[in-house]
Amino acid sequence: MSPRPHLAHWPARLPQELEAPETSLWFNLEVAARRYPHKTAYLYLGRRLTWGELHRQAEALAGWLQARGVQRGDRVLLFMQNCPQYVVAAFAVLRANAVIVPVNPMNRADEFGHYITDPEARAAIVSADLAAIVAEADARLPAEQRLEHVLVTRYAEAMPTEAELDPAEAPAEPVLAWLRTDAALPDSRFERWPDALTAGLQPGPPTAGPDDLALLPYTSGTTGLPKGCLHTHRTLMHNVVGGGLWGHVSAETISLAVVPMFHITGFMYGVMAPAFTGSTVVILPRWDRELAGRIISRHGVTHWTCIPTMIIDLFGSPNYRQFDLSSLRYLSGGGAAMPQAVAQRLQDEFGLTFAEGYGLTETAAPSHANPPERAKLQCLGMPIFGVDSRVVDPQTLQDLPPGEAGEIVTHGPMVFKGYWKHPQATEDAFFELEGKRFFRTGDLGRMDEEGYFFITDRLKRMINASGFKVWPTEVELLLFKCPVVLEACVIGAQDAYRGETVKALVVVRPEARATAREQDVTDWAREHMAAYKVPRIVEFVDALPKSGSGKVMWRLLQEQQREREASR
Repeated sequence: MSPRPHLAHWPARLPQELEAPETSLWFNLEVAARRYPHKTAYLYLGRRLTWGELHRQAEALAGWLQARGVQRGDRVLLFMQNCPQYVVAAFAVLRANAVIVPVNPMNRADEFGHYITDPEARAAIVSADLAAIVAEADARLPAEQRLEHVLVTRYAEAMPTEAELDPAEAPAEPVLAWLRTDAALPDSRFERWPDALTAGLQPGPPTAGPDDLALLPYTSGTTGLPKGCLHTHRTLMHNVVGGGLWGHVSAETISLAVVPMFHITGFMYGVMAPAFTGSTVVILPRWDRELAGRIISRHGVTHWTCIPTMIIDLFGSPNYRQFDLSSLRYLSGGGAAMPQAVAQRLQDEFGLTFAEGYGLTETAAPSHANPPERAKLQCLGMPIFGVDSRVVDPQTLQDLPPGEAGEIVTHGPMVFKGYWKHPQATEDAFFELEGKRFFRTGDLGRMDEEGYFFITDRLKRMINASGFKVWPTEVELLLFKCPVVLEACVIGAQDAYRGETVKALVVVRPEARATAREQDVTDWAREHMAAYKVPRIVEFVDALPKSGSGKVMWRLLQEQQREREASR
């Protein structure tokens, strides 16, 4: 049997391979601004940003970055929620021939320092509500490792004024108050966004080529701290171009950007891809089902890449039948399986097929996708343009026949180049098969007779909570700082809404045993880690099972948890 049986079912409208442009990602914006200078690129709570203005702002910000010493290949952190400034900043970093390092805005100071030191970042562009976290994390570092420049923006700088804001476009009042947050600047290294845009600084010529580093997103493994994934303009360009072709995207497309832009999926489809097609994007600062319903209705959103839990939540709104979703043409996403009942409702009520996809930070989002004209439910889809994906025995790395579970491995033009400063981890992540370099995803799955892939389990020790990837080792390392925790082991637990949630088995310090409560650990975690990582379930235990070498037997604990859940 062919190792690529999906080609027999490949959509006739699509080429099987792509010849991606040999240009930089910045060039895509340059072209969009020339083609559509007055066309709306982004809509944010009713305020529009045209392609021409986006280009002008990115040029001005690139000039500011270079004037502050940012040079070719330097790393610049982006630390904010979804907003037009995120897009401007991303393209400005590329225009300055530098490298974007997106950081999850849910991170706390205890976590953020790693993103300054590991990529050796020169500068950061951050939102006002997060400036104090940056300052605190930076202040803990030796002088030689600290950031040289920080640019601070208020979300309100891209919003309509209070008088101009249409209630139909407005989020709830607490969110509005958060969006209007301002912050004092801690020291002279911190500067204001408007000052950078009006400084009149011109960047030098764009020199980055297709094989220059463009993006350094961080992902965690089963051990240690998060690792940076090396993505070039070329690896990203394949999915920038391919995503549009796969999903019927054109300049007339109106998409909804609510998946976080720091996440590889949100970054690719909310930040990078629209510049290639010149389409229009409506930005939601964070998920709000009522606002999403109103926005889709008002602006005629045609394309929505999302997480299935968003669809579930939208259906849970008492107002959802009043929303006009008839403009939607393409619904796609991943991060969690779409429940059969919800998918059926989409079909029955709106005639929409949810086209699930699959990918990792290491593959610049999708390596697999369901063609909307022939999608299978709860399925990763088929390998996309130029991708050779197999299911292999995790020990022997030999091909397995259809239907048999093994590790999903992938070879393709969007696969990353390796882990930043981790040569051994890079070596371990790849192997050669039939003369090709395959990436080991760490996910267990199977392939059916038609070449569609299905996930069955996680080889890596990952918890998938509503599409957010939680790495137990990272949570454990943080929990060890908690004053009542002696030891901790983090595992996944079933959750009716999130799919999985975080559970911590904790051995309490002797001096705290008389007074400590499980809630104390949860409360501490909320202050010291991103909300999606916080253990929703904490169980105190007398001891953790350990192997002969002294390692905590997390697999045993995970299996016991699954057995308890199965017996309920």
